[in-house]
Amino acid sequence: MVAVILLLLRQQGVTTFFGNPRASASSSQPSPAVTPQLGPRHKLNYQQWLNILSSEAKVAASKQPQHLTVLLGDSLSIWFPQELLPTDRNWLNQGISGETSAGVLERVGLLDQVQPQTILLMIGINDLIKGVSDETILNNQRQILRYLRRIHPQTQIVAQSILPHAGAETTWEGREKLLAISNQRISQLNQKLQALATEEGVNYLHLYPLFTDERGNLRPDFTTDGLHLNDRGYLIWRSALLMEGERGRVGEGKSRGKGLN
Repeated sequence: MVAVILLLLRQQGVTTFFGNPRASASSSQPSPAVTPQLGPRHKLNYQQWLNILSSEAKVAASKQPQHLTVLLGDSLSIWFPQELLPTDRNWLNQGISGETSAGVLERVGLLDQVQPQTILLMIGINDLIKGVSDETILNNQRQILRYLRRIHPQTQIVAQSILPHAGAETTWEGREKLLAISNQRISQLNQKLQALATEEGVNYLHLYPLFTDERGNLRPDFTTDGLHLNDRGYLIWRSALLMEGERGRVGEGKSRGKGLN
């Protein structure tokens, strides 16, 4: 499947945009060595994050952009380079660095007045780092998905799998805590998350195998520090979203509860 993704990348190239993805386009392809940058947002505390995301959600609710997709999650979502996001839709990034499933559950109401076509949820790795049990993570995800389906009945809800880490090659500052979590556990948790998505009638995007090497770890050429992604990694994620969209499962709600295998 990774080979299919890479082939798709070569065939399609990368379109860049700022703001409305249809407003401007370029076929130039950024260097894979570039690390995604958050700028001043990286220094915000949690309440400051909430204030900004609340303001951005209010703007989206008032303007009601067409074909709006929401990224909901942690630093993996917030670091998604805007120029690498698929250009067939508008985007609202509601990620917070260090976020947990409990945090998303607490703030998901910020999206109540927004009318997105798709909501992409990825959350859980920070829970694992903090020692939260699999059962609690799944229960929080269940409540998030149920809430989103109730408040946004016409929206395509997509639960995305938790990504692996790079194992012994990890250089992230919380390395020891990360190494205490086996990728096998993450894989097993993803299996339960997929079953949960099916039970709750939402889509499941199985990203995990697209990012693993032969040992089941996050591929070193896809990451900056063993936990976060570089732009090669985001290109893989981008292409998975494009492939999922082409199959009519992201943004159109034609086949709920199924994943990209």
